Amino acid sequence: MRSRLKIFILYILIIGFASVPELCLGQASSGHLGLRTVVIDPGHGGKDPGALGKSKNMHEKHIVLSVAKKLGDKIKAEYPQVKVIYTRTNDTFIGLHERAMVARRNNADLFISIHCNGSSSAEAKGTSVHILGQNSNNKKNKTDYFERNMSVAQRENSVIVLEEDYKTKYQTFDPNSPESYISHQLQWMAYYESSLLFASEVVSNLIKAPLVPRRLVVDQDIFQVLVEANMPAVLLELAFVTNPVEYKYLSSENGQNEIAGRLFNAFSSYKTKFDASVSVGKSGPEPVKTVEDKEVNARNSDASDTVNEYYSVQIMGLGRYLKDGDPALKGLDVNRIRKDDSKIYKYVTGTYRTVNEAKEALLQVRKKFPDAFVVKVTGNDVIRAN
Repeated sequence: MRSRLKIFILYILIIGFASVPELCLGQASSGHLGLRTVVIDPGHGGKDPGALGKSKNMHEKHIVLSVAKKLGDKIKAEYPQVKVIYTRTNDTFIGLHERAMVARRNNADLFISIHCNGSSSAEAKGTSVHILGQNSNNKKNKTDYFERNMSVAQRENSVIVLEEDYKTKYQTFDPNSPESYISHQLQWMAYYESSLLFASEVVSNLIKAPLVPRRLVVDQDIFQVLVEANMPAVLLELAFVTNPVEYKYLSSENGQNEIAGRLFNAFSSYKTKFDASVSVGKSGPEPVKTVEDKEVNARNSDASDTVNEYYSVQIMGLGRYLKDGDPALKGLDVNRIRKDDSKIYKYVTGTYRTVNEAKEALLQVRKKFPDAFVVKVTGNDVIRAN
């Protein structure tokens, strides 16, 4: 068993946590361009109160529902084209499986699960953001994160046993079994980069006074609701309801409004970058030309002289230049295409005469980049192919 854990941890560490990517991969999970649907999940509810607050009318389930609705209202007001869906809109118990299924049935582009923390110690405090996975950003930290994170995840996942017919719904997932967590490791990483990008926006916008960060602000954990979401997803622990100071802030109307406003700012920033990665909306000011840009333009010019129009497979759009052999390219030979008025490098692989040839190649590319898609390249123009 311990050897299997070592293999698993090495696999996760390959992904790395050295820096937050400027932009997310490829396309929205629902197949359209841009962020169009967000599912907001207020944790707990009904017979599951979550962490208990000082007042019976203001437990975790009440706080997160209020924050979720306020956040959704702000998104709908600013982005009427974005569909906002809640997993619950009242004090109702919703199972973890159904929460994830709400997002999947609606082809959500982003899943935000909102929680508060609790502890037996009134001194415990801080805000944390969780994405699917497991490893430490601190190389000096030798903590066994599989053991530590699994205990935290098990606390959140323990609500599974409250659901009717839970043994059938989760027949492949035992919340107390390490093997169950390991078996989902490949699925964990499918939307890793986009989830990490949104998590970084939450950290930048949400965690300001009076909220304070936990020791690990962005943590990688094994929450079942994230496992089943199958899309860019985060789980937020806003603060501790068991801490008197933080509870006062969490339970106040002003505090909840402020938290919702900060989360909206994170969403707005993430949406701008997400949409820019697939050239939706304005691209911003013209970027400064670099040596890399000149190299890209020269390659594009040479390519347009020989093959004016072709099909390819786009694996990502990034705001930074990746050199040949960069681990992020996963061994693929790529062309980097960037229009003069854009900040985005579009990374494409392969040159094909027909869209069908590109679609055949796509099957292999998606083994390394699940969000890859076929594009039509004409000079410096890259357009998603049907």
